[in-house]
Amino acid sequence: MTESNPDYHKKFLKFLKKLEVNRSKVVNLSDKPKAVKTHMRDLVVVPKMIGSVVNVHTGKAFASVDIKNSMIGYYLGEFAMTYKRVCHGKPGVGATHSSKFAPIK
Repeated sequence: MTESNPDYHKKFLKFLKKLEVNRSKVVNLSDKPKAVKTHMRDLVVVPKMIGSVVNVHTGKAFASVDIKNSMIGYYLGEFAMTYKRVCHGKPGVGATHSSKFAPIK
């Protein structure tokens, strides 16, 4: 790892170092390394990160992401959704004026 490379930001280099330390602590190949928490959703996945586990902040909680080969070149934020899918149901009692004609079960 080149710390003198001007292309990388200091935060990114520190994050890569944490990932390397956690990967080096793994004894068995079947075990996963300890997850590293981050708020930096704008980091691009590089080949050095493959095999690591990253907890990416979604705004409310941390989403666990296992870094794989197919993720190289994408942002970390693309793998941790910040919103829930909206599922509209039937209107409840008192929702609108038209809901009083909906049958109540």
